[in-house]
Amino acid sequence: MIMSNMHKARLERRVTGSTNRWRLPKQPFSGDLLSLSQMCKALSIDFEEALRNPDRLCISQIQKFFFENFKNKDIQSGEADVILECLGFKWELHQPQLFQSETLAKLYLKALAQGTTHPLRELEELLRAQSPKKTKEKSPAKRIIISLKINDPLVTKVAFATALKNLYMSEVEINLEDALGVLASAHILQFSGLFQRCVDVMIARLKPSTIKKFYEAGCKYKEEQLTTGCEKWLEMNLVPLVGTQIHLHKIPQDLLHKVLKSPRLFTFSEFHLLKTMLLWVFLQLNYKIQAIPTYETVMTFFKSFPENCCFLDRDIGQSLRPLFLCMRLHGITKGKDLEVLRHINFFPESWLDQVTANHYHALENGGDMLYLKDLNTQAVRFGLLFNQENTTYSKTIALYGFFFKIKGLKHDTTSYSFYMQRIKHTDLESPSAVYEHNPVSLRAARLVKYEIRAEALVDGKWQEFRTNQIKQKFGLTTSSCKSHTLKIQTVGMPIYVSFAFIFPAS
Repeated sequence: MIMSNMHKARLERRVTGSTNRWRLPKQPFSGDLLSLSQMCKALSIDFEEALRNPDRLCISQIQKFFFENFKNKDIQSGEADVILECLGFKWELHQPQLFQSETLAKLYLKALAQGTTHPLRELEELLRAQSPKKTKEKSPAKRIIISLKINDPLVTKVAFATALKNLYMSEVEINLEDALGVLASAHILQFSGLFQRCVDVMIARLKPSTIKKFYEAGCKYKEEQLTTGCEKWLEMNLVPLVGTQIHLHKIPQDLLHKVLKSPRLFTFSEFHLLKTMLLWVFLQLNYKIQAIPTYETVMTFFKSFPENCCFLDRDIGQSLRPLFLCMRLHGITKGKDLEVLRHINFFPESWLDQVTANHYHALENGGDMLYLKDLNTQAVRFGLLFNQENTTYSKTIALYGFFFKIKGLKHDTTSYSFYMQRIKHTDLESPSAVYEHNPVSLRAARLVKYEIRAEALVDGKWQEFRTNQIKQKFGLTTSSCKSHTLKIQTVGMPIYVSFAFIFPAS
């Protein structure tokens, strides 16, 4: 009996093309390359794609058939031929639309195979019945029931209904509130077109309240485009936007770590970034707080720990060390800001001693930062946030007795330029206040290695502009005090402008 059944199975053969090659129909791919090649030629399937994924041959060919024959046809209004049982509902579907989903297509073919002794012949008859050339003939009335079990908590009935609606209509609007659920539904349905649309919508509409959920969805479904989009958005908005809202406490530590290591990270100054990070830590430890606390409240909280051990050396702070190792504490140079570093008892004494030693050696050597080499990972950073209402915007910065003005100009609706220039200490608006808190260098020239970068978001994509890494001597005369100018054309707003520089040995 066993031998008879085996013999019967071996007699089943499939003729493909003009030859008599055959293979077992119950196996996706028997290993017969010549047969597979001839089958691909006969069915107009790419042979290399078939080799990579032979299991999807049947589904991909049917999807291609329906796309080519029904892409310009009206939506079917006749009786459904497939019933999908899912989420406690019965959804009526039609074959041409169903095959856009690889998951539903597999369930359908599996159900078809179980309901007939000749599944291939049955499928061919169904396809012929669906052909536009046969529209006047009566289509098969047989209805097939398929079931899909979903365990993903992100999939809601509304989101799943929206996903199924997209099988019939390509321009269904995806609401931001439902985007996460529709993305999850598209992932389960293996509906690649809808999945990509959800990713595009989510990246284009990122905001402080959604960044965490969208990033975690990108990680969950291994969608690199979405996780990268979240990282890029947060690199620009951590300090100026997210750092001012209660949503800061939701930012995952792994995402924050990636952003802090990025050379694209925008900040107004290194001390602004430090304040944002201290606020994030405060909110992690005081998660019941519903509103952003004042700066004084945060400082008082960290000062309240016993002085015998700094925060990062405590058990509660050990896991946060990688984040603060990314900080460029050497870029904090103002006397009052350095006093804050000491008084909050947050950093290990060895870290603070190193910062002090670096500043001492730089001042002793006329500003030379001998301990800094790499502009991407070690430069001191300052930033301008250029908004729609700005026609000109500038800020004065001081470093080791040298004074610079970083400046942005708007020329017309889409043209902007950005540069930095050295200024005399006597030309400052309030020179007496500057003298009180900053040293003054009388050196005529200062060698600077710098880069100017500008970024703006346009239609969900970041436009990036930058100068090269430039070494230039800045004097005090009109001809020598100004940097190279970064000129850009963009319709994006706001524009995030970063000035990164070090003082190399001169």
